[in-house]
Amino acid sequence: MCGCRGENHLGKTTLRPQSTRLGSNLNLPVFSSLVYCEGSVLDHEITDAGKGSEKNPQNWKEEGNIAFKEGDWDHALMCYSKAISLSKEDNSDKAVYLKNRAAVHLKKNDFKNVEEDCTAALDIVHNDPKALYRRCQALEAMERFEEAYRDAKQVHTVDPGNKLIQPVLERLYKIVQERVQINSQTANKVAQMFKYAFNLSEDKDKRQTAMNNMVVLSREKAGAELMYSEGVVKQIAKLLKVEKNEEIYLAAVRIVGELCRNDLSRTKEILQELGIPWFLDVLNSNNEERVNSAQYCLQTVLNTLSGMDNKPDSKPTKEFCEQNKKEIDTLITCLIYSSTSRTLSGLGRDAIIELLTKNCHYTTLNWAEQLVEIRGLQRLMEVASELQEYKYESAMEITPSTRAIVSVCLSRIYENMYYDALREKFLNNVDDYVKEKLITPDIESKVRVVVALTTLLLGPLDIGNTIIAREGIMEMILVMAGTDDILQQKVACECIIAAASKKDKAKTIISQGVDILKKLYQSKDDSIRVRALVGLCKLGSSGGTDASIRPFADGATTKLAEACRRFLINPAKDRDMRRWAVEGLSYLTLDADVKEKLTEDKAAIRAMIELARTGDQSAVYGVVTTLVNLVNAYETQEVIPEMMELAKFAKHHIPEEHELDDPDFVSKRVEELISRVFNAMCKEYNLRGLVVQQGGTKVLLPLALEGTDKGKKQASQALARIGITINPEVAFPGQRCLEASVISPCILLSLRVIRPLLSLLHPDCTALENYEALLALCNLASVSESVRKRILKEEGVSKIESYMYEEHEMLCRAATQVMTNLVTSPDVIKLFEGENDRTKYLVILCAGEDEETGKAAAGALAVVTANSKKACKKVFQSTSWLDSLHHLLLNPDKDMQHRGVVIVDNMMHSDKEVAEKLIATDIMEILLALSTIHEEGKEKIQLIAKEALKAAEEWKLIKKPGEENINEVEEDDLE
Repeated sequence: MCGCRGENHLGKTTLRPQSTRLGSNLNLPVFSSLVYCEGSVLDHEITDAGKGSEKNPQNWKEEGNIAFKEGDWDHALMCYSKAISLSKEDNSDKAVYLKNRAAVHLKKNDFKNVEEDCTAALDIVHNDPKALYRRCQALEAMERFEEAYRDAKQVHTVDPGNKLIQPVLERLYKIVQERVQINSQTANKVAQMFKYAFNLSEDKDKRQTAMNNMVVLSREKAGAELMYSEGVVKQIAKLLKVEKNEEIYLAAVRIVGELCRNDLSRTKEILQELGIPWFLDVLNSNNEERVNSAQYCLQTVLNTLSGMDNKPDSKPTKEFCEQNKKEIDTLITCLIYSSTSRTLSGLGRDAIIELLTKNCHYTTLNWAEQLVEIRGLQRLMEVASELQEYKYESAMEITPSTRAIVSVCLSRIYENMYYDALREKFLNNVDDYVKEKLITPDIESKVRVVVALTTLLLGPLDIGNTIIAREGIMEMILVMAGTDDILQQKVACECIIAAASKKDKAKTIISQGVDILKKLYQSKDDSIRVRALVGLCKLGSSGGTDASIRPFADGATTKLAEACRRFLINPAKDRDMRRWAVEGLSYLTLDADVKEKLTEDKAAIRAMIELARTGDQSAVYGVVTTLVNLVNAYETQEVIPEMMELAKFAKHHIPEEHELDDPDFVSKRVEELISRVFNAMCKEYNLRGLVVQQGGTKVLLPLALEGTDKGKKQASQALARIGITINPEVAFPGQRCLEASVISPCILLSLRVIRPLLSLLHPDCTALENYEALLALCNLASVSESVRKRILKEEGVSKIESYMYEEHEMLCRAATQVMTNLVTSPDVIKLFEGENDRTKYLVILCAGEDEETGKAAAGALAVVTANSKKACKKVFQSTSWLDSLHHLLLNPDKDMQHRGVVIVDNMMHSDKEVAEKLIATDIMEILLALSTIHEEGKEKIQLIAKEALKAAEEWKLIKKPGEENINEVEEDDLE
């Protein structure tokens, strides 16, 4: 309430509203000078009452005014509340206290309480301008613009001479009129959509479009209000009883969810109108999209009732939870009881358990304790014990993911058991379930108990281990594993696998159960074999990453991994077997030797990815765990040197790290995987620009220069692919300034690209890698002289030349094209002037079978002969030089012809001896023909041919036109 001036009525205060606009992102006006506190300096209403020992309401008001002026809102709120509570009668004084408290609420942005206090004050003193104005501010802040406008009009009516209320009134009037207009347009749209969407005789596409438009409209406040007022919920409830089109059905459910979002009163009304069974009926489906939409709808209802939203870190509002406790409790109770419904679909059951998982935790609705109280744990254990997965007659329908979802839910509930008494209650509930099942002597009850215990061991491990440790439980499981019954063998194997979670448990099972597992692995039933295999895998990896602990003989884990691999990559095996194979690998990949071998196994990696795509959550978990192990991304405990020494002194076991798990080695392996990912991305033409845009080349450069050989090759190939399709000046930052006299670190970084590319010009690399490197080098060599010098310095010319001799047409062509760009460097020209056959070979290539290679060779020869007289003479070293020139000069391709005439022109100008050799052949006649050619596009050829003839004239090797005729006349005159 800064800005309280002491004026007693609205008209003597300065209004300074900030800008506002219509919409959800409303910038609300701040009227600090219009927020009044009644009394004291503000209203001169302090009296001398209350000087006794007991404070009366007026004393509390005075103290509140002082706190208000000092900005102590909490104390001011307490004082005004005391004054109100001590006021026994509804008189003008109490109205003042209420208005003052409303002013404090306004400062604290508690707009709901502002409205309540101002309304209470107005019940006492009708049309009080301050109470009206403060309520107007609160209503506007809550985007209830029509009600705010009503109060602003009332202020103007009560105090018509108040000029400063006018801007507020005008602004709200514009907002209200805009909303009226929008609502009018929306009303027309809604009417049109209703006409199509809910008429079953209309065209299916029109109905679907209308329903999808209604989904969009329901996300807007005005649209949602209008649709609800027009009875859309009732229409949807009626429609879904007969609707067959899945898209329309889904859209209708989504509309209900959007109508419930962030509107408490409407959500309660919808719950009342539809009833919880309606939501559960929608959820009861085998269509995944329908189940997801219903689950989202129910979560939205819970969020609105509790004040949460759909963000992961969202937390409920205490006030909302208390206010709507009855609705929340009823809804969650219904979900718990529905989880064991015999008529519910497997997908629907999974969705219900996922809702319980999300909302039972103390960070959300904190419903875990109540769930235990109403025997919700027993219901979850019932679901966990179902045998449908084993193709056994089952009372409830479940999915392959159900048990994994239940185990997560049990873990979340157990996390809420934060003190001993609650944990004891959790354990007692599980104990009661186990005892109830084991009272009956039939085998099925025992099987169900073991299956439920397996789920428990995958969730709250401490509870599972406690139950397993009960007398006779482990013995019962081992007996079941030793029977000939396939079902008992399966469930016993799975329970043994889950139970071997801690080192002490693993030791017990190794001593008691390894022989049984080995025997089961010999079974003719693959489903038994794979489970026994996973049990052996888990026991074999019980040492974790400690290289000194080997439960089995050396090499056993590698053999087990190979057995898992065979199951995994065999397409004939069903998904369940491949899932178990991945789980086995998830344990074995703690072993460094297994990791090292699996990272090279493309078939196994590909099979894991394909398995993960099936969506089976238990399979996805195994795949992700395996991948995490492969890159050593799991958390490791920091080793404190002092504690290590202390452990040695106490003769405790010290874990040993495998050399392949050494941080440096792991880091290089991770870098190799990163290089593979980048290379795979760069393989896709459309993704290369994105890699460059996101700074990928800066990451790839160090990866291409350091790390493992395979990693460097992958990164180098990725750089080559980028260099092929993207301008090197853009792809490799710094190339634009390569000609600077002082080379900056940025330029040095760019020059480093050359070495990785040259490393791909190696016999061990594939032809594709060679080819891509040559293409990238060709582009780089065209950038600047600094790049060409670096290629020369890195001995790149000889590597590139070696591919010019390749029989592979594409490699030969690419290498020749690189050389064409390199010969623009004076240093490279000097190489051609040396004692070698470089020029001779270019002459030969000019007349080769591949036209593109010939064109590149001719271009290179043209540049070389233009810059070196020695090179011009060396052309004649080739026995086929005349044939090559004929091939160029008489070629139908004008580009080839142009290169040929440039070479001849360079040679003519270089030396008289060279020119004489040319004139001694039919080259002159060809030049004469080219100099008189008059074809479109060959003007340059004609011009250069004339220049070559002119050079011959200057060397006095031919005479100018007409000179021969004159000489002949003079000779005829002689006697």
